[in-house]
Amino acid sequence: MNHKAGFVNIIGLPNVGKSTLMNALIGERLSIISPKAQTTRYRIQGMVNGADYQIVFSDTPGFINQPAYKLQASMNEFVDEALEDADLIVLVTDKFQKEEEEAHLVEWMGKTEQVTMVLINKMDLYQPGELEELTKKWKRKLPLAQVMPVSASSGINSMKLIKKMVELLPESPPYYDKEQLTDRNTRFFVSEIVREKIFLNYSAEIPYSCQVEVEKYEEGDKLDRIRCIIYIERESQKIILIGKNGEALKKVGIEARKAIEDLVQKQVHLELFVKVKDKWRNDPLSLKKFGYGNK
Repeated sequence: MNHKAGFVNIIGLPNVGKSTLMNALIGERLSIISPKAQTTRYRIQGMVNGADYQIVFSDTPGFINQPAYKLQASMNEFVDEALEDADLIVLVTDKFQKEEEEAHLVEWMGKTEQVTMVLINKMDLYQPGELEELTKKWKRKLPLAQVMPVSASSGINSMKLIKKMVELLPESPPYYDKEQLTDRNTRFFVSEIVREKIFLNYSAEIPYSCQVEVEKYEEGDKLDRIRCIIYIERESQKIILIGKNGEALKKVGIEARKAIEDLVQKQVHLELFVKVKDKWRNDPLSLKKFGYGNK
């Protein structure tokens, strides 16, 4: 029996729905999601397996045209890597994106010899005729790319998309054990869950100034004990993050603990501590410590 396998790397601008799409295709919440742009900071792999195929998806941070911090430049490095090592490159777009902001990604896709797809997301939000016009526009821009409308949030065309991707992948044995779902460990997902709850509970600059690190993870038969450090850039931000009488941070902890318990399928004792790490987003040593980029 012929078997197909390959790496499908998902790229696009911030908040276009890349993480929602990958989660929908895999059937698990691997990438954290919030309504705010730039929620995804890392490159995360997730696998979809069938009897005769394995798709290794890679979710990437949204490409930032003019990085304001070294952190954002490091996030762009993940996108650059994804453009280089894919069997299939998937650009996610929608009618709300600005052409000048997508120009770098479109230019790269037009030059690459790799197989490419353009997914027009949020198709259920379009007026009559809009989708047809967008499809024609993208076929003119990238004539070699497969163009398909999808709705990541509602799952429209998901199975059709998987089938098309399998057709485009090379014949190959699987790259990973077919029982494996992702390349990341539990500690990573714990830190991402805490960070997601911060994105959902705070506004302005607070979520973007936070980094979460799992300091301790003690596994037990019935209970896991976890201690996380939330790094913030300024003392004033620390005060906001903790909140009056610690209530704001307590709310984050309760929501995160419930989500982590769903992940590990047992009870969790979660402790959250906040520390100030001045200007960590522009500090190469801090970025390396937190797993951002190689430069």
